[in-house]
Amino acid sequence: MTQAKRKFDAVLFDLDGTLLDTAEGIVISVKQTIEHFGLKSLPDEEILKFIGPPIEWSFEGRCGVQKDKLREVCLYFRERYSNHNLLLAKPYDGIYEFLDFLKRRNIPIGIATYKKQDYAEKLLKATRFTDYTDHIFGSDYEGKLLKKDIIKLCIDSLGVKDVSRVLMVGDSNHDANGAKLAGASFAGVSYGFGFGEFGGEDINEFEHVFYADHPMDMTVLFEEE
Repeated sequence: MTQAKRKFDAVLFDLDGTLLDTAEGIVISVKQTIEHFGLKSLPDEEILKFIGPPIEWSFEGRCGVQKDKLREVCLYFRERYSNHNLLLAKPYDGIYEFLDFLKRRNIPIGIATYKKQDYAEKLLKATRFTDYTDHIFGSDYEGKLLKKDIIKLCIDSLGVKDVSRVLMVGDSNHDANGAKLAGASFAGVSYGFGFGEFGGEDINEFEHVFYADHPMDMTVLFEEE
């Protein structure tokens, strides 16, 4: 008799918009930075697009900040966010239940995020996600790591040999494209900052095996084949 096999051997999660709603702390910090430097004001819907990608990309692309000034602006933002607003984040409904589901089945869990490594570790410890994994990989301060690089580092840490049997769960094009380039499968969530009505990105423009409105929707992906 052939032993039943599950579809995926490990799961990686994005942080912002997937595990945690980090909007409040980031929006407040961006507004404080814009006011401090006298930058062009932005509507809230534009500021929400700062969530997810490296902050350098957003201040350069959306506020036109360049070179040495960009470094100064980003340092100020990080001071405000890390020391004052980081822990305003809130876990999404159902995310702990889904992690408990995975843990009961001994499915390895990792976190691959564009958030800076030290921020990610501090935030995940404060919100108890470190109870589920210590395989946490974030961005570097030089901005050299792309999402595919972060995902690959996480996969290597988990020791999974067949990359196609790793599921990356995320809420944006960065997660979908990063998973594809890393060779992993991708499941999108509609409740974060990229896909669905909130972010406006169309999940159907990206390769994916599943699209979830709630974390527990994804339990069907772990039924035995």
